[in-house]
Amino acid sequence: MTVERITAGYLPGLREDEVQWQVLPFEREGLTLEVSVPVLTAAQMQALAQRVRAAANRHLRTMAVADIIDVLDRAIARLLDRSDPYRREAEAWLPVVSGYDADMVRLGLTGFFKTFRAPQLRRFVAEDFANPAVLDGFQPAPKGGAVRAFGPDLLVHSWAGNVPALSLWSLVCGLLVKAPAIGKLASAEPLFAGWFARLLAEVHPPLADCLAVVWWSGAGGEEADALYAQADTVLAYGGNQTLAALRQRLPVTTRFLPHGHKLGFGLVGAAALDTLKAPAVARLAAWDVMRYDQQGCYSPHVFYVERGAPVPPRAFADYLAAELANLQRRFARRPLALEEGTAVARWQQAVEWAGDGQQLLGPVDAPWSVAYSDSLQPLAPTALYRTIAVVGVDSLDAVVPVAAAQRDYLQTAGIAVAPEELYRLAGLLGAAGVTRVSAIGSMSMPEAGWHHDGRFNLIDLVRMTEIEQSAELAAQPFAPYSD
Repeated sequence: MTVERITAGYLPGLREDEVQWQVLPFEREGLTLEVSVPVLTAAQMQALAQRVRAAANRHLRTMAVADIIDVLDRAIARLLDRSDPYRREAEAWLPVVSGYDADMVRLGLTGFFKTFRAPQLRRFVAEDFANPAVLDGFQPAPKGGAVRAFGPDLLVHSWAGNVPALSLWSLVCGLLVKAPAIGKLASAEPLFAGWFARLLAEVHPPLADCLAVVWWSGAGGEEADALYAQADTVLAYGGNQTLAALRQRLPVTTRFLPHGHKLGFGLVGAAALDTLKAPAVARLAAWDVMRYDQQGCYSPHVFYVERGAPVPPRAFADYLAAELANLQRRFARRPLALEEGTAVARWQQAVEWAGDGQQLLGPVDAPWSVAYSDSLQPLAPTALYRTIAVVGVDSLDAVVPVAAAQRDYLQTAGIAVAPEELYRLAGLLGAAGVTRVSAIGSMSMPEAGWHHDGRFNLIDLVRMTEIEQSAELAAQPFAPYSD
């Protein structure tokens, strides 16, 4: 068996021999990858936070947002270049640590990175700030006076490892608001964030000390508490229980921005269900199910399909099953751990035993599962790993109260309907708690600048400082030109 070793994380100011290291092993197809992640003491974590903060005050905070976007664009251009060493590393090792099909990872990375080029980042900033110059200095306020946006004094990221390179999203957000940052690696994907930090340091050396990437086991101990005590903002991804426990550890004054479990679903209207359109929509739906085996917060769990069209809901389910079978041949589902396989089997068994007309389509041992029901079913999570439910409904309006029952977990709805129906249904779904409406086929590929979980990516990170008009007027008598 071949054994390869990679050192993960990014620790400006610390030598490797000053830090303890923990080895995380990953295996795939006769290859073992040993990833060494840094284990810092509480004192080292505190010193690292101070170093990052001081460097950002000298360099990052003095840069114009336009210049930060230029640096990010140059870094992303290298990640999009398949001959670049960082891109080669990502394509070689992210499939090993994630278990996902190598071609799926390759295509996923390219699609993801393209959303962070300079034009997209300018839209990203403009989406949150009518005048992005407020990130660079005081700007006139419509009500009078002036206003400026300041990023966090220290931003801590806590990443999940369910999707490769997920850390890029929050890292970019932090840099755009000029925040010194320290990120905590996920044990399931401990590679990309450190690579990106090193790449930024190469592209623009003054940023080398403005961010760091660390690791600790589980919830962490004194070292985690030392970092949280330094942070004024914590941006975290993960399971709801993990996020609830993290919230309890933070000082009451710390801004906490959690992104937890979400439920995605799709709506397919009668207008999309003729013999020409239905197979194409099913193909797009299968891609949303296949991408990263439904591990994204935006992935679908149920497709509700309207009756009364030339292609009935059951036929749509058959199309979807056939497309998932085709995609399995091109992008094989990763091997499941015992508990994951057990969860899939339990879900399949629950469908077969439901007794209300639900049925499984296709072989029970296939690496995908489609459950079909001809009666309205609750919106509920599947077992993931390409398990999807298709439900026939008389009207898509009937889905709205079913979705509203899961308000706390709603995020993305994929919709295939006529334009008039799109806006009408989007209004109903928005009132029910949905925060993102996309095309089917785009559910698992959010646009640059989307409002993650219905919130602002950048505004949530900043605080606004205002110079009131009264202060401007009061300053006038003290000017050297005053009579």
